[in-house]
Amino acid sequence: MSPLLHLASLATLILLVVAMALALARVLRGPSAQDRILALDYLYVVAMLVMLVLGLRSGGTMYFEAALIIALFGYVSTAVLGKFLLRGEIIE
Repeated sequence: MSPLLHLASLATLILLVVAMALALARVLRGPSAQDRILALDYLYVVAMLVMLVLGLRSGGTMYFEAALIIALFGYVSTAVLGKFLLRGEIIE
């Protein structure tokens, strides 16, 4: 890995961690449930991006598989939480 790519990926990881901290703050003190769900949605997207950057840095495939699993679980959990807020129940 070139030094420029190494520095860029390190800066990206730092900025993604800052974004995760801000999203976590919104989850903890969001004014409504919709804001909290949106922050959780953003949190899983940023976690997926962190895994992808770590996979690029290390060159391993395990990080990419973990990012795929995070994306799948995040999508399903967002859909379930949205349905719960809309109707008050998950299973019909």
